[in-house]
Amino acid sequence: MSKVLIHPATYDNVHEAIDRVFELFPMRVKGKEVLLKPNVLRASSAQESIVTHPAVLRAVVEKMEAMGATSIVVGDNPGLFSYGANEETFTKTGLMQAAKGHYKNIGDDSRKVDFNTKFMPTVSVSSAVLDADIVISLPKFKTHGLTVLTGAIKNSYGILPGAQKAMLHKAAGSPERFHEVVVDVFRLRVPDFFIVDAVVGMEGNGPASPDLRNIGLILASDNAVAIDAVIATMMGCDPGRLRFLQKAKEAGLGDYDLNSIEVIGELKPLPDFKLPPLGGEAILRNEAMQSIIHDRTLLRPGADPVKCTGCGTCIDHCPMSALSLIENIPQVDAARCIACFCCQEMCPEQAIALR
Repeated sequence: MSKVLIHPATYDNVHEAIDRVFELFPMRVKGKEVLLKPNVLRASSAQESIVTHPAVLRAVVEKMEAMGATSIVVGDNPGLFSYGANEETFTKTGLMQAAKGHYKNIGDDSRKVDFNTKFMPTVSVSSAVLDADIVISLPKFKTHGLTVLTGAIKNSYGILPGAQKAMLHKAAGSPERFHEVVVDVFRLRVPDFFIVDAVVGMEGNGPASPDLRNIGLILASDNAVAIDAVIATMMGCDPGRLRFLQKAKEAGLGDYDLNSIEVIGELKPLPDFKLPPLGGEAILRNEAMQSIIHDRTLLRPGADPVKCTGCGTCIDHCPMSALSLIENIPQVDAARCIACFCCQEMCPEQAIALR
């Protein structure tokens, strides 16, 4: 039987909640390489509650330090609007400072792995995720227009650098198929543990809604399906209605039936919680959003010949070896490029533009 902890917390005393988490779920991290993956959707302030709050990240970082982890990596691949801006995004959100020197741009090194051929034969996954001994996912308690909620399973979508995320959105073609894509990505490297920032949550049309909700909780579990079932229940949604939870259960990843989950703490629905449409049609039929997704799949980097010095930094940092110098100007192989835009982020002359 899976366990889910529901523990009261504020951002001022969140260390106490994190201490309780690891009392209930003992974890051997001494001598291990630990990756902490917050939800870093895009550049925003901590007060907007679009990303995992810096106080939660800092508390987990300090706990890993105290528990003797050999190395700690904090990283994510930001969403649709922040490709190639990892460091800027982490800085603006306050997560860079909270990472206490453990931040790494996990988009600048990735490896191809086999994927579901219904969507794409292969995808590239951040090597830091694949190589970590322990992966701890730090989702945010939020709604999502396509998957209804963003929780433990959806947070793993960020292991994919760059425009692959938009490509898979497009390949899915429907909300139901996108639910399946999310689970397929999650299965590439199932995290070992999950700690959800539910101190301040988000309702309405997430994942970047202005409708915030003071909840005052930290959730934790070693099973993603169980913790997402608890989140759904708190939101007033029957977990069995969510296709991504159905597929995860079919794949043997856990059970969303509350009778199979040991809840430690008080589980109760949040009154009058505002959910997005359950089918995801609001996004599917939103022409502006579909246009944005389509455009992101087409973006590729190009160098300004006036600014570019031909130093080769972009080539050195391209995880797909998609760049080469031609007449001292970097040129992109569009077929190999995954539009992660590490080249843009790392260029010392700011000579790389997206087009």
